[in-house]
Amino acid sequence: MSSNNHGEPFADRTAPDRLVIATRESPLALWQAEHVQSRLSEVYRQTRVDLAKMTTRGDQILETPLYQAGGKGLFIKELEVALLEGRADLAVHSLKDVPMELEPGFALVAIGEREDPRDAFVSNRFERLDDLPKGARVGTASLRRACQLRARRPDLVVETLRGNVGTRLRKLDAGEFDAILLAAAGLIRLGLADRIREFIDPSVSLPAVGQGALGFETRADRSDVAQLLQVLNHEPTRQRVTAERAMSRALGGSCNVPLGCHAVLDGDRLHLTGFVAMPDGSRMIRGESEGLASDAEAIGLDLAAQLRGRGASEVMALLADHLSKPAN
Repeated sequence: MSSNNHGEPFADRTAPDRLVIATRESPLALWQAEHVQSRLSEVYRQTRVDLAKMTTRGDQILETPLYQAGGKGLFIKELEVALLEGRADLAVHSLKDVPMELEPGFALVAIGEREDPRDAFVSNRFERLDDLPKGARVGTASLRRACQLRARRPDLVVETLRGNVGTRLRKLDAGEFDAILLAAAGLIRLGLADRIREFIDPSVSLPAVGQGALGFETRADRSDVAQLLQVLNHEPTRQRVTAERAMSRALGGSCNVPLGCHAVLDGDRLHLTGFVAMPDGSRMIRGESEGLASDAEAIGLDLAAQLRGRGASEVMALLADHLSKPAN
């Protein structure tokens, strides 16, 4: 961070007069973009930081499960076009929405500090997930959450629930569901932490890869912007999500695949837990890996190899076969 002797930011001669952040228009995306806007404005005082707000295909397709609609890339495509055309200098993403492999010409140049990565249990009638009675209706947009819930509680009715956080809460409040599962990070960032009845332990519901972290994307040729964004990079978070994304990438993870991963730092050590499963929870393959945090990528690759050795490749093949069949 550029600073004077008192640690206060000052004008950086290398910073541009203006930076434009591409962002989705959902309340959570805007919170994240405005947070980054504020941070950058504090550091680079001579730079005007503006937002380019846009609606993505992922925001428009609300009635179809994401894995059937085209995947997580639907949430970033329009933002990448803005980067490509020079209408924006950087894009701010919820990292869990960023595909494991970016399109050529783009780069993930920094990772923002992680909020609580756990899933949250939200209900107006029940205090805990285990309090739900047989036949209770639970809404979630995530195959990962759904399969872990089905494996633990096959007596529940798990249904698809799309839309932004506010939309999902309104459907719960209207009585369409007995409970819903959301990312705790989104609720906390939107000032809705009081809606959380229970933070679900990762041993019960492993989070999504990168859940709770922010990713900063630029064009691959914009090293100038990448350098400016290093003031936002949070190294402990970067190490954790590097391991998680390495595991997912090695297994071909996407929103079509019920896959979860959670990295924990303990000093200079990193412990990684992950799973891949069938959507109905009938088969779940789980594993763990540990090593130096500086070897985060290798830890993720080791866990992926373990899971393949336990049958993950067979599960992935079954999922691919299932997805290739036309819907009735």
